[in-house]
Amino acid sequence: MPFNGEKQCVGEDQPSDSDSSRFSESMASLSDYECSRQSFTSDSSSKSSSPASTSPPRVVTFDEVMAAARNLSNMTLAHEIAVNENFQLKQEALPENSLAGRVKHIVHQAFWDVLASELNADPPEFEHAIKLFEEIREILLSFLTPGGNRLHNQICEVLDTDLIRQQAEHSAVDIQGLANYVISTMGKLCAPVRDNDIRELKATGNIVEVLRQIFHVLDLMKMDMANFTIMSLRPHLQRQLVEYERTKFQEILEETPSALDQTTEWIKESVNEELFSLSESALTPGAENTSKPSLSPTLVLNNSYLKLLQWDYQKKELPETLMTDGARLQELTEKLNQLKVIACLSLITNNMVGAITEGLPEFANRLKRISAVLLEGMNKETFNLKEVLNSIGVQTCVEINKTLTERGLPTLNAEIQANLIGQFSNIEEDNPIWSLIDKRIKLYMKSLLCLPSPQKCMPPMPGGLAVIQQELEALGSQYANIVNLNKQVYGPFYANILRKLLFSEEAKGKPDASPPTN
Repeated sequence: MPFNGEKQCVGEDQPSDSDSSRFSESMASLSDYECSRQSFTSDSSSKSSSPASTSPPRVVTFDEVMAAARNLSNMTLAHEIAVNENFQLKQEALPENSLAGRVKHIVHQAFWDVLASELNADPPEFEHAIKLFEEIREILLSFLTPGGNRLHNQICEVLDTDLIRQQAEHSAVDIQGLANYVISTMGKLCAPVRDNDIRELKATGNIVEVLRQIFHVLDLMKMDMANFTIMSLRPHLQRQLVEYERTKFQEILEETPSALDQTTEWIKESVNEELFSLSESALTPGAENTSKPSLSPTLVLNNSYLKLLQWDYQKKELPETLMTDGARLQELTEKLNQLKVIACLSLITNNMVGAITEGLPEFANRLKRISAVLLEGMNKETFNLKEVLNSIGVQTCVEINKTLTERGLPTLNAEIQANLIGQFSNIEEDNPIWSLIDKRIKLYMKSLLCLPSPQKCMPPMPGGLAVIQQELEALGSQYANIVNLNKQVYGPFYANILRKLLFSEEAKGKPDASPPTN
């Protein structure tokens, strides 16, 4: 299952081969201009998915907006259930000191106080208690499977509210006995994780507290049942996910024609970058300029995906087609930034004291663990990277000197230590070492996206990244799974956008030679 944090081979566990072939067919129709011009200019996709339109904007009604929001919500939920094996519904607990939390506590306490006073009255008043048992009966019945007729009849017979009312009129109702039956039935229906809660219920003596805790445990059981249903539905959703998401997004697009604006700009940025690169290559002295430059749609789309690994998720809006994976992509980007820093630190250390640490793999792993711990949370705005890098430099010098002492060798002198700490502290995006590591990681990720779907092995790791190879392969596998699934779902929409953008540029007669804006 993709996205579970484990190392997986690229292309595995995708929803279906037929969906992969659909995307391949869509992109093959655009690949390197091998098809006829007529096949491109025909609008095979939905008109509403066009990236540019000369018609005036259509007024969207409130009902259409709400319909699109419902479709987006359903699509996002289905996507999350299918790709995230750890997805669960959880009860939202209000903060104790919040206004809502205090109001809830006061209202609930008042209800149970009234119930206690009614049951303790002389004669006792059972109406509220009977209504509670009626509600409990409906909840218990909702847990039953269609074949549970025997238990269904038993629950309806024991918790027959009409009979209980008749007993109450003659002061013959046994509230404690009814509560005991409910607890016993809950024990039969609950998940094993609730066994301790059932035992605590049996040990509770106060009838009002028993009823109160019964409803608490029933709420937990309802959440357990919902999560069990989600787990049962997951395999079915995974098989139908591609077609379901594509259909839902098409419905959103029909309700909101601008639903591909950000996606179009995202792809257009890569088109402009590739055109600028081709124009620069054509102007290079000695380069052949006999043919008009052309773009590979697959290359453009892959470069667009690569840009997501350097996306500013706090300030820049994601393409609409990637909103369902926004949190996962952001998490991968943050992890990747941390791995870049660790690779830079390792490269600097090897360049300066590599002869000393050679043949000591455990030493390199120890330095990596120290760096990873200190770099935790480096993507937060309050994180002082320079200060942390300085601390890592100091700790690295301590570890190196410790190793040298163990081997009976002289420790590093003050000048070498200062130089090492200084180089650590100067790691930033315009640093040559950072640029080198960043370039090699991009090359590795790009090679991942170029692998065919049936490919089962990872591409070779570029030099200088051995220290983070295991983490980078696991991260790359998750990233490739996200991209491959996204291509399968939204391939037809991307194909239509690329068709229009590429021929729009071709119609101009020459590529835009202005530098791309980031």
